Amino acid sequence: MSLSASTFWRRNGLSIVLLTCLLAALFGQIATGRSVYNAERLEHHLLALTLGQYLTSGHFVSATFENWESEFLQMGLYVLLTVSLRQQGSAESRPLEPRSERIEPGPAPWPVKAGGLWRRLYENSLSIAFGLLFSASFVLHLCGSWRARNAEQAMKGEPQTGLVSFLGDAQFWFESFQNWQSEFLAVAALVILTIWLRQKDSPQSKPVEAPHSQTGV
Repeated sequence: MSLSASTFWRRNGLSIVLLTCLLAALFGQIATGRSVYNAERLEHHLLALTLGQYLTSGHFVSATFENWESEFLQMGLYVLLTVSLRQQGSAESRPLEPRSERIEPGPAPWPVKAGGLWRRLYENSLSIAFGLLFSASFVLHLCGSWRARNAEQAMKGEPQTGLVSFLGDAQFWFESFQNWQSEFLAVAALVILTIWLRQKDSPQSKPVEAPHSQTGV
């Protein structure tokens, strides 16, 4: 491995591995989901969907964005809640007592230099981004589930459901709530368990020698 490639990997290794895992899992979802859905269609004497058709089907869109929606909700709320709320002893919480944060020397991002509205937007850009991603995922989940429901009803020869009517459907909200609660559980577990448990060299953990009462890292 060349020096430049080694430096690039050192600087971006975490993102590269996570994105690789994402793509591998997504490809697995597509392959298995298409197989399951086409088996269901064949039972109703319908043609199997091609890969391109499946990627635009309600079955795939609903399943994908149902999960993305909950992830963005989880992270967006976590970002906002950790601004003002604390948990004594947790590595995931800011310290109980305010202290100056160390900023490495270097040029400030351009919105900071511009000031005014640009700086205000930049100060809240992370939560804004998660909010937009959650909203987009929620809409896509809704539309995907609606199309999947209508496709299922069409296979059974039943009448179609309107989008507005489907918005009040218990099945749609069941899909959302079952994912939301699991995401909140995961974050709560991370916040609470880091009070007493450690993982050597992980930025998500306090130092191994740190007392349980120490908040933050």
